[in-house]
Amino acid sequence: MAERQYSRQLATIISIDAVGFSRLMGLDDEAAVSAFEERRTIIVESCVSFGGRMFGAAGDSLMAEFGVPVDALRAAFDFQERLADVNGSVSEHMRMPFRAGINTGNVIVRGESLYGDDVNIAARIQEFAPHDGLAVSETTWHHVKSVSAALFTDLGEFSLKNIALPVRVFVASRGGASSPAIGSLARSPRPRPSPSGPPAVAVLPFRIEGDDREIEYVADGIAEDIIQGLSNIRWLPVIARSSSFHFRDDTLETRLIGNALGARYIVSGKLSRGSGKIRLNVSLADASTGRLAWSRRFDRDFADIVDLQDEIGSEIVSMLEKEVDKAEQVRTFQIPWESMETWQLVRRGRWHMQRRTREDTQIAFDYFQKAYLEDPNSSAVLNELAWWNFWRAWLRFGDNEFLDKVVEYSRKSLLMDSQDARPHAYLGITDIMRGLPKSALEHLEEALHINPSFAFARSAKGSAHLLLGEANDAIPLFLDAVRLSPFDTYGFHNLGELTAAYCFMEDWASAIGTADRSLALSPGYFYPRFLKIGALARSGRMEEARKELEIFRTRHPDFAYRKVEWIPFAKKSMNDFIISNFESVK
Repeated sequence: MAERQYSRQLATIISIDAVGFSRLMGLDDEAAVSAFEERRTIIVESCVSFGGRMFGAAGDSLMAEFGVPVDALRAAFDFQERLADVNGSVSEHMRMPFRAGINTGNVIVRGESLYGDDVNIAARIQEFAPHDGLAVSETTWHHVKSVSAALFTDLGEFSLKNIALPVRVFVASRGGASSPAIGSLARSPRPRPSPSGPPAVAVLPFRIEGDDREIEYVADGIAEDIIQGLSNIRWLPVIARSSSFHFRDDTLETRLIGNALGARYIVSGKLSRGSGKIRLNVSLADASTGRLAWSRRFDRDFADIVDLQDEIGSEIVSMLEKEVDKAEQVRTFQIPWESMETWQLVRRGRWHMQRRTREDTQIAFDYFQKAYLEDPNSSAVLNELAWWNFWRAWLRFGDNEFLDKVVEYSRKSLLMDSQDARPHAYLGITDIMRGLPKSALEHLEEALHINPSFAFARSAKGSAHLLLGEANDAIPLFLDAVRLSPFDTYGFHNLGELTAAYCFMEDWASAIGTADRSLALSPGYFYPRFLKIGALARSGRMEEARKELEIFRTRHPDFAYRKVEWIPFAKKSMNDFIISNFESVK
């Protein structure tokens, strides 16, 4: 028998590929080769400095082997940052970004070469990375998630060419900085229940052509209006704005964005301005195939923005469902008249509100107040003021002064537009804060009758059932909220409520896993960690519970049980139950 000439070992592989190399070769082949060699030198330097070994270079692709997964991640971040500096110093048409994919697994070593499915997986998932970006497999993610400050976005599972089993793919970005395509998202994967019924649609934030940042709020405002209008089509599931607006760049393919959001159709657009006019290019794509289903260009006077969303939204609905009643389309997109100035003030305020800092929240209030003085009967203004006051009340554990304002603005908004789901939902959550869950359900059911895609209302309805001691009814609603808004700005709260529901069902494993997902979004939120400690103790995992308790005491040195006793459960025994779980740590 011939002596075996190879060995097997565990390795982490980076596959690196130049984006647009062929295009540059067509423009200027000598300049393209020179640019590639300059960037290849940077990549090799970074990989070697972090303990990597280069192998298997071919054409405009490179590969490197690492023994420790986190070293591969650091090397990739290092050369991507250095390449970004180089690309930033040349004209746009001569830039050459690189995508990278990392996978960890068993490889066959023969001489200087590596072989096997795990090498091929690294090459395949590289194609999922944004330009100047990085994709990692689930196996690599498991190795690096707890030893790196990186942020990870779960794109879901994919069947890769010539790979037997599906591979879960994550996009990675450096902690503390925005991903080139996605922004700061959760560090852990989130299950996406398979949606039933019609396929969902997601509206991405419209991009700005050129450097005219002054109209960014205009682009966001048009997209938000389209989302609101589409959401009122009862047969059409729509992904929430707080999730779809994480995808602000076009370097991720449509099918990847659709998979990450759980959406079949993707609406995107580009806005430009000049000489008092705006131009908006809008397209609708089928994420399952990447096929462009519809596109149109709209040229309008700047003052006609308020009416533009009506026309765009109606055409999108027509494309998705030929049989939609025309009168229903018109009603769905009708909004109470408001001036251009009011529209601008509301959109500027909403932009600041989404940032959630104390300073931005105050700036948002100033804009909403100006809009209210401009048009006190605008339902858009009244809804924003209702939400602003609720947010203040929530931060203050149900301050009645702010809750009274929520009721005042919501009721006035309903007088202006009784078919708007938002004021119904705000009245519902106010009743929840006041310990009136049965009354809350009436408001929330009306909100969902108007807008079945309203993720916030579904989550709130789940909370109402939870307060009534109906955890089994609450859980599907919380899961629906995750499906309709997988990257929600306030998703940490929904997952905290879901954790509590699992605790009441004594499903400790699900409670622990869901608490981890909530904490990945908001590490400082006390409730999921409080519940997780009790779930670990009830599971007999006492050592882990004690470690979590140490973290809890460090993060919340002034914690008092009144924070949990305040939760308006219908029965005090429910408060006592979760407190006793927490106290069972020995």
